[in-house]
Amino acid sequence: MSKIVIALGGNALGDTPQEQMQLAAGAAKAIADLVEGGHDIIVVHGNGPQVGMISKGLSAAAESGAIHVSMPLPECGAMSQGYIGYHLQNAITNELRARRINKCVASIVTRVLVDENDAAFSSPTKPIGAFYTKEQADRLAAEKGYTMVEDSGRGYRQVVASPCPIDVIEKESIQALVAAGQLVIAVGGGGIPVAERPEGLVGVPAVIDKDLASAKLAQLVGADVLIILTAVEQVAVNFGKPDQKGLDCMDIAQAQEYIAQGQFAPGSMLPKVRAAMSFAKSGGKAIIAALERAAEAVQGKSGTVVIK
Repeated sequence: MSKIVIALGGNALGDTPQEQMQLAAGAAKAIADLVEGGHDIIVVHGNGPQVGMISKGLSAAAESGAIHVSMPLPECGAMSQGYIGYHLQNAITNELRARRINKCVASIVTRVLVDENDAAFSSPTKPIGAFYTKEQADRLAAEKGYTMVEDSGRGYRQVVASPCPIDVIEKESIQALVAAGQLVIAVGGGGIPVAERPEGLVGVPAVIDKDLASAKLAQLVGADVLIILTAVEQVAVNFGKPDQKGLDCMDIAQAQEYIAQGQFAPGSMLPKVRAAMSFAKSGGKAIIAALERAAEAVQGKSGTVVIK
């Protein structure tokens, strides 16, 4: 029996509550397959579309005067953890019950420690929230200190830092629940970013990469396997070209060489490969695989294994 951390993308859960419930039910089948195989499971999920929806809605409400203040990003992240966690809890519980598996499913609102001196805070790059006109963007920059950038000809958006995860504050709670036989959903959206200040832990406006946070959690809880789920069955080189080649396995040196060649797209496969490398460096086994073939990937029948 292995302890497995699964990283599930936020885009795999759709853009509306109805889509999310339907897609969560599909994800639950793949997760239940692993539970049925006797593994202890921790699920980490993305929250890009969901936290964007929450932030946009509350920003629009603040602009119209329906609410008095804009909601800070850490609070929006916390809301998304509850919203997504609830749907995943329900879907996984229902799937386990259908298979007559008696296992509790728990979501933990999870904070992840970052360093406010991280270079990412000097050059924010992660776009979030609504699109604005140039005039609105200038006003938000002046009034709230936001960094606003033009985004692909669609308008202006706020960009925030994407710092490296240092620690998972709730790691002991997660370990205790897993030890008690529960399936745990944690570190949603990469975790709520917090920094250590003289007055204690304080939320900071940032977005932590979900895959890197998953790798950090897997290290901290002593997981045997990290599975990073994606839309394709394997990592490939020369992706989309006639000579595309899927990779069954690659070590860290090979992965670094492929990265130097520009083989992996920055917005999709590159962060997954880097997260897998991070966990592999600690001696763990990292797998990048398709959601529906997660159980096969653990058996070595699908996916790309990244090793030290």
